[in-house]
Amino acid sequence: MESAAIIFIAWLIVVLLEILAGRFLEKENTKTRDVFIELFSTVNVFFISVPLVILAGASLAAYLFPAQADALAGLPFWAFWLLFMVGDDMMQYWWHRASHSFPMLYNLHRVHHDADYLNVRITYRNGLFYYLPMPSLWITGLLVYLGGGEVYAFYAVGKSIVIIGAHSSVHWDEPFYKIKWLSPLMWVIERTISTPATHSAHHGRHKSDGVTNYKGNFGNFFFLWDVIFGTAKITRRYPPEYGVENINEVSGTQLMLWPLVGAATGTVETKPTPLKPAE
Repeated sequence: MESAAIIFIAWLIVVLLEILAGRFLEKENTKTRDVFIELFSTVNVFFISVPLVILAGASLAAYLFPAQADALAGLPFWAFWLLFMVGDDMMQYWWHRASHSFPMLYNLHRVHHDADYLNVRITYRNGLFYYLPMPSLWITGLLVYLGGGEVYAFYAVGKSIVIIGAHSSVHWDEPFYKIKWLSPLMWVIERTISTPATHSAHHGRHKSDGVTNYKGNFGNFFFLWDVIFGTAKITRRYPPEYGVENINEVSGTQLMLWPLVGAATGTVETKPTPLKPAE
């Protein structure tokens, strides 16, 4: 079975679990534009931006290094896996972190957080141009050209399953916290890969809730990078509210198509809204 089919089946299983749990539609928090944004974003990731950039990266490598095709094909599986860990996932950590540090990049990424809910629908929600300059995808294309295609097929499945699970509103990690003898195992897991608890903290709405870590918990596949680079916050809890506070409202078109739309305005911080006692 092809890796793309496995990823789709994993996504579909999580969708069904969220539907059964009544956490997929999020009718109270979903705006009409959210449906179109998420459909557009998911199609963009699977069929346009990501495959296009990986192909472009491999093609550029072939142009620059025509004699190096499959030059590293003799490397063992684990060695190529480590190359993808660093070249893809660690680089994506830094891209994600930069996207929360520089306004230009944040305008490409803001739509990922501009929803009042967090579930599997958010997984691939990003601006049209967010992935095109992403260094990790260009490096992935290079590594595939050098002979890492077969390893990448396994790596992509593992990464996708973790990311889908981390965005899901069906928290697979919760039982590990409640069952005492599993807690030590979870101590290792939550410092290695992204979990619903650690990633939901990145999507929290209010920093004051004690869980939210909007300027941290950037890890995609591996949360290990947050641990290493000092941006990790582990509470084993989930934020009571999701979204972004204290920035200007913009249209759904601008969220998806910046800088083609709204380049003159972008994202502007607003005065903090006083929190209610319940928040």
